Parts: sequence; C-alpha cells; structure tokens
Amino acid sequence: MSYASKVKDELSRQLSAARHCQIAEIAAIISLCGRISITADNRYSIKIHTENVAVARKYFTLLKKTFNIVTDVSIRRNSYLKKNRTYSVVVDEHHDAIRVLQATKLIGRDGEIEENLSLQKNMVVKQACCRRAFIRGAFLAAGSISDPEKSYHFEITCATEEKARQLQGLIGTFHLDARIVMRKKYFVVYMKEGCQIVDILNVMEAPVALMALENVRILKEMRGQVNRQVNCETANIHKTVSAAVKQLRDIEYIRDTIGLAKLPERLEDMARLRLEKPEATLKELGEALDPPVGKSGVNHRLRRLGEIAQALRTEDDVLELFLAEKKK
Repeated sequence: MSYASKVKDELSRQLSAARHCQIAEIAAIISLCGRISITADNRYSIKIHTENVAVARKYFTLLKKTFNIVTDVSIRRNSYLKKNRTYSVVVDEHHDAIRVLQATKLIGRDGEIEENLSLQKNMVVKQACCRRAFIRGAFLAAGSISDPEKSYHFEITCATEEKARQLQGLIGTFHLDARIVMRKKYFVVYMKEGCQIVDILNVMEAPVALMALENVRILKEMRGQVNRQVNCETANIHKTVSAAVKQLRDIEYIRDTIGLAKLPERLEDMARLRLEKPEATLKELGEALDPPVGKSGVNHRLRRLGEIAQALRTEDDVLELFLAEKKK
C-alpha cells in the first residue's frame, strides 16, 4: 500500500463525534467528487465516484451515521485497466437527497444548486472543527500526497477556480500557505514544504501518517547533516593535500635549481622541514620550528617559497628577489 493510500485509509476511519463536522465532511466529498442529478419531474439524486475504496467506505459510513441513510456501493472495473476499479455511492431516494443537500447547504430554498457545489460564505465551515472535517473530506475525495521518502508534495484537485480559492482560504485559517496552479483543465491546491505537510496532516487528524512523515523528515535531515559535514571535511582535506603537494613541488624545484642553501635561513629551515614532514599540518610545522611559529607565519613562509619557485621558473628578477629575502 502506498503512503497516500495509507493516509486515506487512516482518514477514512477518523469519524468526528459532532454531527456538524460530519455534515462538513460530507459537503466536501460531494463538492469535489459528487454529482447531483435532477429528473424531469424534479426528483434529486446524489452520486459520488471514486477509485479509492476508503473514500467510498467513509462516505457510506457518514451517510449512515449522520442521516441514517443506507445506500449501496457499486463497483465497476475498467475493461482496459483490469486492476482499476471505480466505486459509486448513490443516494437515489429524492427525500434523502434533499435532506443531505439542505444540511450541507449545497441547495437553496428554491431548489437551485448553490454556487456549483461550492461552500463560500457557508455556515457549514464556520467553526474550526468543521473546517478540519471539510479539508479531510476534500483530501479524501480529490487529494494525493507523495511518498516522503521521495519528495514532499500534497495536493487537492478542484474542478473550478472558485472551489480552489475556497479550499486555499480554509487551509489558510490554520496559518498554512497553500498555493494554486492550473493543471490541464483543473485547479490544484498544493503544498511542497515538509513542515507544512506535517501541519496539514495534523489539521486533518491523521496522527499515524504524521508520525511516519516526521520519522522520514528526521532521518533525511540527519543524512543531510552528515553528508554536508563529510563533504566539507572532504573538501578541506582535498584543499590541504593539494596545497601540500604544490609546496613540495615548489621546494623541490628550488632545491634542484639553485639549492636550498641559497635561501634565507628562515625559508631554508621551512623548506627542509616541509620536505621532512610532507603530511604535517601548518600547526604541526610551526611547532616543529625553532623557535616555534604560528600558522600564519608558516603560511607566509611557504607562500614566499612558492613565489621564489615561480620567479625561478620565469627567470623574473630572481637575484633581486633573493637579495630582498636576505635583508629580511
């Protein structure tokens, strides 16, 4: 079972105790994956379609508990994709459909469908607990969440921009910054930050999925910190080794051309010590000198040796450079 399926399965078993919250969740499911049919003699019916059995089970349970409506769940298998099943839950009794639509405020007193099944300015989502239930229902009906091992992504697909804006606003009441993007003909409300996805799981009351995601986040952060530290240390080691190799080459070039004895005493001592201790750090080299020298002093002398080697290679004022060194 995928992580998204586990989240939906957990949410499908999360049943609010308050009737008004149950109504809010039903409203979200109908709004995002439902369809209302009206016959020629003005008889109403409600049908939802979903490919997730957990959603069908939750909607069935909510109808039974909230309105004492018992419906059938029909299953249809795609002839082309044998593993793909579609679940349909239908409230075909006119009076039952009217009761549900009136309770969820999706139908007006005149029998007209309200705001294309949108709940803007609706009493159903006035309370915080009802907003939680509505977001939970919306995610069950049209949401998805990626496996946190791979990436962080939470989204709910809406058929219209009005529904997307409404959902974005409801999520925003919990101080979460959801965004909207148009994908094909749909509007997608999404979040990509791990911490915000943790918070939205908390809003929807999915503690098991939340803990699983938090565990993954902690492991990822630990791996990231270790990798950064290793990369930093590796880079420092590489830099130190590269510098030491260059210093040895410069000193060997001076030795093989004019000889180390022609160097100023302090540079000669430094050159010989580096040849004796090719793997020593600047601190270790400084402590081995007599008298001891700090890291900056060692670095300065090695840099001067590098300048002398470069001058010798280019035959650029070599004698003047040596004389200047002798006077110091």
